[in-house]
Amino acid sequence: MENSHSVVTAWDGEKLVGLINALSDGVMTAYFHYMLVRPDYQGHGIGKQLMFAMLEMYRDYKTKVLISYPGVELFYESFGFRRETGTIPLFISDLV
Repeated sequence: MENSHSVVTAWDGEKLVGLINALSDGVMTAYFHYMLVRPDYQGHGIGKQLMFAMLEMYRDYKTKVLISYPGVELFYESFGFRRETGTIPLFISDLV
């Protein structure tokens, strides 16, 4: 998170319960890399508030990108994200 362009967090007292971060060129494009909400806190609107906060921060950017895991696409589509036809996300990753 240290080198993120921005990070928004959600807390329950002193317990971190959610976060979202963005990587960005600072002008045109923001990539929302992680949005995480503790499983026992999901379903209470925390992710929704985190996403609203991040979208507000980058409202003037022309391109906002994220990679969705299967099963949660509808959540992101509710914020206006859409699948880009004619593209295929490609990765080089040592994470398995």
